[in-house]
Amino acid sequence: MTGSSTLQIEGFVIISAEGNLADAAGVMPDALKFEGDQRFFTEALDRAALIVHGRNSFEDQANSPRRRRLVVTRQVESVADDPDNPNGMLWNPAGATFDDARARAGIESGMIAIIGGPDVFAMFFDRYDTFWLSEAPRVRLPGGDPCFPGVPAKTPQQLLAAHGLRPADRIVLDAASDVGVTPWQRSPD
Repeated sequence: MTGSSTLQIEGFVIISAEGNLADAAGVMPDALKFEGDQRFFTEALDRAALIVHGRNSFEDQANSPRRRRLVVTRQVESVADDPDNPNGMLWNPAGATFDDARARAGIESGMIAIIGGPDVFAMFFDRYDTFWLSEAPRVRLPGGDPCFPGVPAKTPQQLLAAHGLRPADRIVLDAASDVGVTPWQRSPD
């Protein structure tokens, strides 16, 4: 658990059959974008108090500029205002804890959405309350970027389970393409 009942840490990713979130060029291809999943993702981020992601991850949605965010980077010593985004902060985990960065961003409660990339997802493995794993099993991205460090030696599901998360019922987002999302949740202590 996050240590506070007023904060919820949730992860969000859509993956290919191999567990990849991007193609061999490091780009999320259109083949991995589905209307149902995009709608689910947008609605979740619209509820988020804070979004956390690496410098190469972003959601590129209509409300994106209005969302409060932490961008994980080595370009600052600890935490700094993002000169390119008045709603953004830059955070170097080597110089400040997540809780310090979150507090500096003014977030004391609500849902914190972790949206990638792989190393950012891994930083929160032991803190997620829920990880929303969307899967597009008919999409193949050979040689692509895996969603988590350790994939493909282990599946994303094995890695989530290894960190104490358990799957709940899958929600179908696009029946024609067999795309769905499984909430992986931490059992209450």
